[in-house]
Amino acid sequence: MVIQTLLGKRDLLIPYFKFGLVLRQNVDEILLKEIFKLRYEVYCLERHFLPQEEFQNGLESDEYDTCSTHVAAFTLDDTIIGTVRLVQPNPDQSYPFESHCSVFEEYRMPPREQAGEVSRLVVRKTHRRRRGDSMEGVSADFMEKGTVASIKPHPGGKQRDGNSPMLLLGLYREIYRYSRKNGVRYLYAAMERSLARSLNKMGFVFVPIGPQTDYYGPVTPFVLDLDELDRRLNSDNKFLAAWFTDKPLPFFLILKTMASNFWREFRRKK
Repeated sequence: MVIQTLLGKRDLLIPYFKFGLVLRQNVDEILLKEIFKLRYEVYCLERHFLPQEEFQNGLESDEYDTCSTHVAAFTLDDTIIGTVRLVQPNPDQSYPFESHCSVFEEYRMPPREQAGEVSRLVVRKTHRRRRGDSMEGVSADFMEKGTVASIKPHPGGKQRDGNSPMLLLGLYREIYRYSRKNGVRYLYAAMERSLARSLNKMGFVFVPIGPQTDYYGPVTPFVLDLDELDRRLNSDNKFLAAWFTDKPLPFFLILKTMASNFWREFRRKK
């Protein structure tokens, strides 16, 4: 892939992480145990969202895991550091967010086969780089200053200013690619508004579809239209749009993007 040429097989935007996928039919895969263990560490031991005594085996799982596609993020030495899932409920199930959120009367949900819910998004504490980082790995700096246009590769492949939550972006990219390949256009998510604002700055325009409610803190149900995401990325950041879709970029655009970023960093250090 052209985007990876400057770093060999490494990803130009996220050279120090890699990602794995567990499809819905592979419910017994060993990777799932690593995912459930990480979720237990964050949801039960660290945040106390869920009671430890309900998961005596140290693996946090629920009834939606068997109808979900799971994504895991790893360091290059194969340590799991983040996870998220896309829930596509069985016909007799509701979406997870419907158990604790309501939607506006005027909102009409799209066909179930075109929608899924993003949930159980966590990043290991060791990879939240600064105090004030959210549970999902978004830095306070990016929440305040970040924009979709600011997400670019840095010289040498490193994100030196800490202003781009690349691990979170990588997890969402895997959800995006799976969704596009499998006819999913709409993504639901119940989350804090601060996270929704951060995702908006990355090009993910989540629109509220219901009122805020208290569920281990204030959360709001949102929906994302992937067609709208494509339009926004192609308008605001062509490099990021190509990176998401795994399309080749002209080499001159890669060099131009990296050169402008190098110059910005050089001026900042003067």
